Amino acid sequence: MATAVPTSTIGTNEVAAQLISLGISVTRPQVLVDSSTAFLVESAIERHEGKLSNTGALCIETGKYTGRSPEDRFIVDTPDVHDDIAWGKVNKPMSVENYEKIKEAATEYLSGLDQIFVERCVAGAMRIYSRKFLVVCERASQALFAHQLLVRPAEERLDAYGFADFTLLAVPGLKLDPEVYGTHSEACVLINFQDHVIIVAGTGYSGEIKKSVFSTMNYLMPVQEGVLPMHSSCNVDPRDHTTAVFFGLSGTGKTTLSADPRRSLVGDDEHGWSDQGVFNFEGGCYAKAIRISPETEPEIYDAIRFGAVAENVVLNPESRIADYYDDTLTENTRVAYPIEHISNAQIAGFGGVPNVVIFLTADAFGVLPPISRLTTEGAMYQFVSGFTSKVAGTERGITEPQPTFSTLFGEPFMPLNPLRYADMFGERMQAAGTRVYLINTGWTGGPYGTGERISLTYTRLMVTAALNGTLERPHGGKKQVFRHDDTFNLDVPTSIPGVPEKLLNPRSTWSDPAAYDKQAKKLAAMFVNNQRGRFPDMAPEVVAAGPQAPEE
Repeated sequence: MATAVPTSTIGTNEVAAQLISLGISVTRPQVLVDSSTAFLVESAIERHEGKLSNTGALCIETGKYTGRSPEDRFIVDTPDVHDDIAWGKVNKPMSVENYEKIKEAATEYLSGLDQIFVERCVAGAMRIYSRKFLVVCERASQALFAHQLLVRPAEERLDAYGFADFTLLAVPGLKLDPEVYGTHSEACVLINFQDHVIIVAGTGYSGEIKKSVFSTMNYLMPVQEGVLPMHSSCNVDPRDHTTAVFFGLSGTGKTTLSADPRRSLVGDDEHGWSDQGVFNFEGGCYAKAIRISPETEPEIYDAIRFGAVAENVVLNPESRIADYYDDTLTENTRVAYPIEHISNAQIAGFGGVPNVVIFLTADAFGVLPPISRLTTEGAMYQFVSGFTSKVAGTERGITEPQPTFSTLFGEPFMPLNPLRYADMFGERMQAAGTRVYLINTGWTGGPYGTGERISLTYTRLMVTAALNGTLERPHGGKKQVFRHDDTFNLDVPTSIPGVPEKLLNPRSTWSDPAAYDKQAKKLAAMFVNNQRGRFPDMAPEVVAAGPQAPEE
């Protein structure tokens, strides 16, 4: 088996054996294992997969698929997981028969290529909970993505790497016939927990690789390890080592708000909360790049350099300067980079038990307060509700913000019953005495299309006040005061240093208060209907902490 500029030749025989066991030839294709960043970048350019920007980032276009495709995601319905999976619109079953046909098609496709790129990766920075993923790629650019996004084993750990726990086959060039394979379209994202195989076919959007690994960990960690998986970012105060966790769907600000120059970044998207503290599932970050600038997001902007993979970012053909304001290809432009590209990153990927949790929501109705303090029961209610708006481009077909209730602020990636994760969260939050806040990064002064997006500058000031305890103590010579929002049953601070007081009361930002009241009641009713329809057995004290049915 050929290797090219590998980090190590240790264990490549085991890689070959694992590929052969899946039915992948190691004789016709040149199998390139653990290639260096430089080699993968050069290979991608030689293969016409992308171009270099003026900062050295590899810029690629993902084609038809520029975001996740939820309708194309399946879990193989095998006896060992049948009773655990929360089957439905999110977790759709695939028969074993169709899985075998797709797997055969994928392995035959890979066997017929001239080259395949294999990366030995790990999910989970805390070794006792980690899992090994062998990522087998048709494209050098996707191998680079996996190399930068997952944890890269040190050479001494490759000696003990052995066989991977899961194998992921990334074959964007394989188009599937739904009539033959039982898929929804030509693309398919498929997880088989019994066979320990993941297949990402027909789509060049690398986020599907990342999220399928995350979904796999979100099943394994609670079932096998008693660890709470979280769709969250995490950072640590380097002075007192206090840890903060930020929950939120893509586009709500997890990556942006956790990249704080005053704090050390643990990770931007996927973590586990164990008895020992929080640990990153990944070794890199995957940030939205649309309208990024050195003024608004300097840490992320500076991270887009050699070794980074930029997806669907438009380049000037001559200067190779990226235009981050150009959404010609998609609103969901993305950049993947190793976490060490963030100067103040916590490279080891560990944090303590969180003392602060922040739920991030992008309210397209423009009625939720920009920041609220939650009780324990209120935090449980908001965690299970997971209200936000899907931001344009993050999923196929989303062209403007769409209000949604995404349980746990990450329902598309959670295979188990949502209440199982919620119970784990409640137990950990209460045991640690964690403070929880709900921050709206969405709209104010009116709904989407009329109002305006809440300023990132003000949101940062609110986050800082939550993290450093300003919200819980007097400031400016005055005692901190909270007002109660009766519509949403939330406690809202009346002042925060540097933030206009008018902004803290969203009703006052609307030109027509009566229109605000109508819109607020509409959203409150949506909360109530979501709870009654999906979680009728929710504890009464938790129900009482959420919005109540508005009077007729």
